[in-house]
Amino acid sequence: MPDASRSRPDGAVVLHSLAGHVRARPKAVFDALDARFRPDPDSQTLYFADSTAFLIVEQAGRWYRGEYRIVPDQHGSHIEHTMLNLTPEKRLGRLTARRIVTDAPAQFERLVRQLRLELE
Repeated sequence: MPDASRSRPDGAVVLHSLAGHVRARPKAVFDALDARFRPDPDSQTLYFADSTAFLIVEQAGRWYRGEYRIVPDQHGSHIEHTMLNLTPEKRLGRLTARRIVTDAPAQFERLVRQLRLELE
């Protein structure tokens, strides 16, 4: 499994910035996200996970980059998800890509609900 870059590529366009909160310590949230997102060793998905910075990056296909940051607060963990378009033409031409972007807020809400059920 190749590593994704920690830093955002030049020209990346933010498609969504989403946030949620879980009443669990950042390490537990990071571990749960890492277990969900870590690709198989033969996968072509680029992946980066830094447990000290509570940062996970997954990059798939030609256009998609997802960044997850877990920020500790006094009541648990604030989860930030940024979805980026990496294509130079700044457009999502394929119907599949457009559907992924459209569904992202609902998918993120489901993820946060699942984390709450699992960790709180």
